[in-house]
Amino acid sequence: MDECCLCGSSMAMRSVYRTKYGIPGSLLGDFCAMWFCPHCALCQLKRDINKRKDMGIF
Repeated sequence: MDECCLCGSSMAMRSVYRTKYGIPGSLLGDFCAMWFCPHCALCQLKRDINKRKDMGIF
């Protein structure tokens, strides 16, 4: 995945997803989101996945 997996698999998943779909952000932002509010970050990811599934682009 070429991402920092030492920071946690959720952070790596978030950064790979963000990169794949061209969502602006950074590794530092991904780390902070997962460190300070992991539940919110995972809910955000899930909502975006659902939205893309509804649009047929996931």
